[in-house]
Amino acid sequence: MSWQREIDELHRRLAAAQAMGGPDKLDRQRAQGKLNVRERLAALVDRGSFHEIGALSGFARYDDSGTMTGFQPANFLFGHASIAGRPVVATADDFTVRGGAADASLHRKLIAAEQLASEYGSCR
Repeated sequence: MSWQREIDELHRRLAAAQAMGGPDKLDRQRAQGKLNVRERLAALVDRGSFHEIGALSGFARYDDSGTMTGFQPANFLFGHASIAGRPVVATADDFTVRGGAADASLHRKLIAAEQLASEYGSCR
């Protein structure tokens, strides 16, 4: 038995999540002089320290044969990082996906972010 089909789908989902709301929405945000969500997070935390959690969260669409035909990533990003060498949990909304409006996965990811931040706080 091979897991290659499932692994390939995970790679497709990750690529779709990295594309955020797509090139048109990213261009529109850039034209307004705004950073996208990943750029904002990179500017906030120490260089290279952000490690996203839940990047594959979102909504996939499938055709009748079970092939993924589309993927809309969750608009809430979070992960662990550091600021001035101190561990933090960083969160941000992606306004290129659903205009930053909450989706069903938001509350679960927010709770997970708060739990992780609480664990960091107890590690001092």
